[in-house]
Amino acid sequence: MVRDLKTTVFLHGGDYNPEQWQSQPDVVKNDFKAFEQAKINTFSLGIFSWAKLEPKEGQFDFSWLDQIFKQVADQKGKIILATPSGARPRWLAEKYPEVLRVNEQGQRLQFGERHNHCYTSPIYREKVQIINRKLAERYGHSGLVILWHISNEYGGQCYCELCQSAFREWLKRKYQTLDNLNNAYWNTFWSHTYTDWQQVQAPMPNGDTGVLGLNLDWRKFVTDQTIDFYESEIQPLREITPEMPVTTNFMGGNPPESHVFYDLDYQKFAKHVDVISWDSYPNWANGYESTAHLAMKTALMNDVMRGLKQSNYLIMESTPSQVNWHPYNRSKRPGMHEMASLQEIAHGADSILYFQLHQSLGASEMFHGAVISNQVETKGRVFRDVMKVGQDLEQLKTAKNTKYQAAKVAIVFDYANMWALDDARNYADETKKYWRTISEHYRYFWENDIAVDIISTEQDLTDYQLVIDPMHFLMSNDYAEKLAAYVKQGGQLVGTYITSVVDVSFLTHQGGWPQALKESYGITIQETDTLYPQQSNHVLIGNKSYQAKDYCEVVSVVDAETIGTYENDFYKGTPALTKNSFGKGIAYYQACRLEDDFLDDFYAKITRKLGLKAQLPLKETNPTVSIQVREDKHDRYYFMINFSHEPITLEVTRDLVDVLTSDHKITNGPIKLSAYEARVFSEAIK
Repeated sequence: MVRDLKTTVFLHGGDYNPEQWQSQPDVVKNDFKAFEQAKINTFSLGIFSWAKLEPKEGQFDFSWLDQIFKQVADQKGKIILATPSGARPRWLAEKYPEVLRVNEQGQRLQFGERHNHCYTSPIYREKVQIINRKLAERYGHSGLVILWHISNEYGGQCYCELCQSAFREWLKRKYQTLDNLNNAYWNTFWSHTYTDWQQVQAPMPNGDTGVLGLNLDWRKFVTDQTIDFYESEIQPLREITPEMPVTTNFMGGNPPESHVFYDLDYQKFAKHVDVISWDSYPNWANGYESTAHLAMKTALMNDVMRGLKQSNYLIMESTPSQVNWHPYNRSKRPGMHEMASLQEIAHGADSILYFQLHQSLGASEMFHGAVISNQVETKGRVFRDVMKVGQDLEQLKTAKNTKYQAAKVAIVFDYANMWALDDARNYADETKKYWRTISEHYRYFWENDIAVDIISTEQDLTDYQLVIDPMHFLMSNDYAEKLAAYVKQGGQLVGTYITSVVDVSFLTHQGGWPQALKESYGITIQETDTLYPQQSNHVLIGNKSYQAKDYCEVVSVVDAETIGTYENDFYKGTPALTKNSFGKGIAYYQACRLEDDFLDDFYAKITRKLGLKAQLPLKETNPTVSIQVREDKHDRYYFMINFSHEPITLEVTRDLVDVLTSDHKITNGPIKLSAYEARVFSEAIK
């Protein structure tokens, strides 16, 4: 069953915790007046409310939540209703200590923090289902709830005996026999052979961490067990509200690397949610990178989330000002909140939701930014910034049903590959940087306003003219054949150093690459040289020399054409960049890590050859001004955002509607974008 989010407007609102203000009803009353002023239309409720909803086991109190539902209804708002499993009450942990996690040292944790519950515990699953059923029965058919928000920011691991036993059963299903398991883990090494299933333990610091296949399987199990818990959570919701969509808020993009969330395979998890949502907290105005560079990394994370279902998504959490958990919790500069919000809308978000609507008076997140601050008696700058975004989203209502433009470029990202590469006892821990490498390849396309999809190994490649597959260390034979078929049928493929070193069991490919990969790239890999940070090589391509760093592979050409050669070391004169015509397509291989100047030149040539440059209504573009496109069959919307601290002028070459102006005036000719300014223009598709 397809369960769409039924809303005709962009959602604007976020986490509201009115139970904190039960003793001060005027606070809640005044909040709703402010919410109306800021054009808040959506309220995420109940996320951390279990202790208020069920103060004692089996005793439920919904009276305070009933009142909030009434106030939302009076304001004609909508509700995203959460299940409260992300923060269990004290009575539950005290009566049933098995619900608390065991850490990797084998210690049962005390009550505290949010993510401190065992996903395997039958008791925890039972109690979660009870409270979830009560919520669904009471509110599921209220007409106000548009989406179930399941738990909060799933993550973490438990090493209790219940989880260990579940892990063994997971392994039995995968491998069937101990012989198969021992062979997959290469357990004859170090005499690690299992002779009984009970001998299998999760990798722990005081146990076994040297069996790389075991480490990888444990990470996969954690994802599967988290999904299994999630499926248990939603069971009563599916029974009572079968047509209501569900989501759980994913994470990613945190400083300094703006990395994907590491603990769970979101590509797998995405199959189990109806709507993708995520919590976006870029470290704007930081002291170590330009705003434009952070904007690029944030764009990439948004493209990751859109790519999970190849569809629009929600921003479930963001901040209008600052957070309280970055290394340096800086405020957004004037204009940055609108800039950041419209960037996410531009990449396919259908909401701007905040944590939180009213700042907490105390506890861990008391200093986390909010729409309504406890420190400002009158509505200050931050509130006015929120009002502006609310106005923008209303002006943009005609764009609500548009989608992000179809991309012709895809970058492959794979969770198992990331985990395996990080765990490989080879190369250099400081310089592997799989995610950074992906962002480096993405940068050229973002700066040149070329749409990119971030895809998994399972997704179809045929819709893309160009597929970039960097550092694909762990690769199956099936995927190698998939790449070969893509190239043979006319696709353009770019691969890099440290590709297809091991198979899906974390065993090395005997005899080198799978045959399909050899045919695609027309080369074989002899060895990989790991450079120290202070070392480098150079690659000569035509008459231009480019610096190579970190990794240099020695390759042998079979059928490929050598485009660039090394200038130094014992492999001087050997291929560093190759091009292979295979079938109707071409596969390029970058045998070393090259810097931005090379990637700019390399992808510029491919872009020209394939005609990938977007046809924008501008005389010239600017690398610090991002131009992203949303469209449907009738209209196209251009989001033009200046990520520079300087004003920039662009020249529009045809009549466009200035969407964010009240009169929707027609614009043609020069337009000025102030620092951090975002403007949106539209035109009818003829």
